[in-house]
Amino acid sequence: MDAILECCAGLDVHQETVVACILFGSLESKPKKTIRTFSTTTSDLLALTDWLEEEKCSHVAMESTGVYWKPVWNILEAGSFQLSLANAQRIKNLPGRKTDVKDAEWIAQLLRSGLIEGSFVPPAEIRDLRDLTRYRKKLLQDATQEKNRIHKILQDANIKITTYISDIFGVSGRNIMESLMDGEVITVEKLNQMVKGKVKSKIPGLADALNHRLRSHHRDMIRYSWSHLKFLEQSLINVEQKISESMAPYQQEVELLTSIPGINQTSSAIMIAELGADMSVFPTDSQLSSWAGVSPGNNESAGKKKRECFRRKQSVKSGIM
Repeated sequence: MDAILECCAGLDVHQETVVACILFGSLESKPKKTIRTFSTTTSDLLALTDWLEEEKCSHVAMESTGVYWKPVWNILEAGSFQLSLANAQRIKNLPGRKTDVKDAEWIAQLLRSGLIEGSFVPPAEIRDLRDLTRYRKKLLQDATQEKNRIHKILQDANIKITTYISDIFGVSGRNIMESLMDGEVITVEKLNQMVKGKVKSKIPGLADALNHRLRSHHRDMIRYSWSHLKFLEQSLINVEQKISESMAPYQQEVELLTSIPGINQTSSAIMIAELGADMSVFPTDSQLSSWAGVSPGNNESAGKKKRECFRRKQSVKSGIM
């Protein structure tokens, strides 16, 4: 492999240690190497940064190993060298050569020859926004699970409230649910006070649907899910507030995105969190669509094209974080 870098380093990252291999020397001769092992504590990673700068490394590369590369990246990105994140699938070494030291040296050799395509790692503020939007998605999923548990318990207790109220977690449904958990006898008169809007016309049938077999066990189970649901909803409000604050510097981008039919404030926040606001990191629109997971690959053999599903891929200057 022809060398193009005089001094570079490859890092083999693990949960507790980082093995660093520096290759240096003339481009026309076999490079010299220096190998050191550091722990992943902050003080040792700072020492790793200082060592790389003392050795005058111009480029440093590591592979995306689970989430273990992230704290290493967070420290090293402040260094004066160019830091690259490599797709682990694309830089696999030959079988039978698997050690931490050899992995670090292999990464350094690939980097020295210009054979590592850096993955897309957005700036810190975009990474923070991405954490928030992905956590918001998890909160919504958890809230949906709790709602489904409550639906299941109501069916088990022969309460057919969903026949008359499509969303039992609206104002009317929540009033009825709280009365059920408190063990109150729900009469037509009480329903007139609890329900709102169009549900009032369904009160006679709704009263009959609430003729239940609700035991104390059912009430306890509903109460557990109900308390967790309220906690999740409050957490969701807090996270959405943080997302709104984080999106303040990107109002111009939001205006452009929301001008597209079907894109609202939430969708625009997710798009900026996943793609960033600087489109120059994607040299072509094809690479952008590949990163977004909407560009199927080719799967052709013997002149026949096989079905290829859509999935997120890594194109040039694209990666996963």
